[in-house]
Amino acid sequence: MKKRKQISKRRRSIHRASLVGIFGNATLSILKIVIGLFAHSAAVIADGIDSASDVVGSLVTNYANRVSELPPDKEHPFGHTRVETAATAAISFLIVFAGIQLIISATGRLYSSEPLEMPGHISIVVTIVSIAGKLLISQYQALIAKKTQSPMVKADSINMRNDVFLSLAVLIGLIATFVVGLPIIDKLLGLVLGFWIVWTGAQLFLGINSELMDSFPERDKLYTQLFKLIDLFPEISNPHKVRIRKINYLYDIDLDIEVDGYLSVFVSHKIAMDLERKIKQEIPNVYDVLIHVEPLSNQEEEQFGLSKRDFDVKKE
Repeated sequence: MKKRKQISKRRRSIHRASLVGIFGNATLSILKIVIGLFAHSAAVIADGIDSASDVVGSLVTNYANRVSELPPDKEHPFGHTRVETAATAAISFLIVFAGIQLIISATGRLYSSEPLEMPGHISIVVTIVSIAGKLLISQYQALIAKKTQSPMVKADSINMRNDVFLSLAVLIGLIATFVVGLPIIDKLLGLVLGFWIVWTGAQLFLGINSELMDSFPERDKLYTQLFKLIDLFPEISNPHKVRIRKINYLYDIDLDIEVDGYLSVFVSHKIAMDLERKIKQEIPNVYDVLIHVEPLSNQEEEQFGLSKRDFDVKKE
């Protein structure tokens, strides 16, 4: 019951974060595109297009959040939490697509035979408003991401934070355009922003791809902690074929251990259960633990998993 309440609370928090992203970015996107067209600013229009892609990303976050908390079923025995990982990857592709579209548009404007127009001064005002709005959205989502340990919301937060820098670049470009009197600066900046958006999306995808390949930044620390917990049980020897898989914010842990082969099944099972409880007590967000018990000095061909020697863990 307690775990269900925690899941429900997490879901509500992510839902609120996604709604803030949807309505906040929609408002900023419409404002920037309209003002950008009125003020003849390619950079402001580009910033508005990026905000529009952020609305789609927040919609994906909202949908994935509803699906992720569904219980395991026949088709998804590990549950649905990894949909957040897939959603994060989808958001990264949306960002890259928006960046490519912006590069094409900005390039066309640069080579257009139409005379370049100076952007209006109101474009500076809307850019300042955009910076303030994006900063508030980013900070709120970062807080929710830390609280819920959601990589999906964290990705949204990072994207918003990058947008703050993008809007700052737009502001600098607009000021430089008015000071120097060359509207081509604004057009060139729109092109540069397109490449920046593509780079941001690519970095986001590469970061989430490590989880899809069953790797994660805290891997070494987690394995080391696990082996040290096993060392607290003198009756357990040679932990091996250890595998930790990250499923969104949860960990699935599989391992083999060796015990005295003359112990009864009941006693061996109790040792394994005691270890499982200890792991779940000391390591947060453990989804499941599967322990295979073997007799001492068991000889089997091992193809998968890790052992102490892979992390140079010494018994204290």
